[in-house]
Amino acid sequence: MTSSSSQPTRRDLRRSTPASRRAFRPVALTLGLALGLTAVVGTTASAAVPTAAGSSAPVMQRAALVTASVTSTAEPLSEIEQATSDAVLAAEASVIEAATLTGDVSAAALPIDGATAIDTAPLRERIAGLQDTDVIPTLLLPDLTDKLADATDEVQAATADLRGRLEAAQAKKAAEEEAARKAAEEAAAAEAAAQAEAEAQAAAEEAAASQRSSGSRSSSTSSTPAPTASAVASTGDNSPGAAQQAASNMLGDFGWGQDQFGCLVSLWNKESGWNYQAYNSGSGAYGIPQALPGSKMSSAGGDWQTNAVTQVRWGLGYISGRYGSPCGAWDHSQSVGWY
Repeated sequence: MTSSSSQPTRRDLRRSTPASRRAFRPVALTLGLALGLTAVVGTTASAAVPTAAGSSAPVMQRAALVTASVTSTAEPLSEIEQATSDAVLAAEASVIEAATLTGDVSAAALPIDGATAIDTAPLRERIAGLQDTDVIPTLLLPDLTDKLADATDEVQAATADLRGRLEAAQAKKAAEEEAARKAAEEAAAAEAAAQAEAEAQAAAEEAAASQRSSGSRSSSTSSTPAPTASAVASTGDNSPGAAQQAASNMLGDFGWGQDQFGCLVSLWNKESGWNYQAYNSGSGAYGIPQALPGSKMSSAGGDWQTNAVTQVRWGLGYISGRYGSPCGAWDHSQSVGWY
């Protein structure tokens, strides 16, 4: 006969394989319940079964009743143990997940509203309490398991909330970085455009200076003599027709033939209608060539605001430096909408 000290404890059962755990637990439970229920069942059994004096029948009767009672509850108790084991595993996984997320938040070093750490101490205390099942009556396990599940739910909810706030902060940072990248690209493009504009202006000014120094004029191909640029300036005729005639006379100064005149007429018809007072309120461009700003034309003459010829001279210099010819400028205008 084995002594009571050789019976497996609950700690032994927890460390055993699941199969052996199912085998050992009912045996230990049978012994424990038998010791606890003997007093309760004994009186009833004694009254119900009369025996002779000194007979061991009442004891045997009590043992039979206890054995039947425990055997009928063996399977539900096994299910209780399994539910507790599953709840402990889920709680441990939640603690690990919360700790990992807290580390991710710390590593991200992003501004996050609210708490940036998850308190898992209460859940870890409940896990530790349920792991020491040697001192816990089995009938108390369902209630303790429910409380462990509630604590697990709280940690999981806090984890989900913190993860959402971390993802929102990461998305905000990504959006800010994208906006900064686009702003840098736009600034670089604006700088490049400004540089190109400055180069074109310098070329136009150089061409205008060269034209003034040469003092030559091209003869008109029309049957009637055309007014020269100086004649237009002296008479103050700033009409579109006079400005076009002056432009035609200047083509040769830039090395162009009359084949370029049609492109020039089309280009400045589109830009200003050859109106020396044309002003674009949206961009600030001014005059026949729509110089931006109009003060650029001062390089061709101080009367750039009132003299169509001065504007034409500057505009031809600009076209020469930037596009090479009026037809080149017209092709660009048709392609992108501006020149």
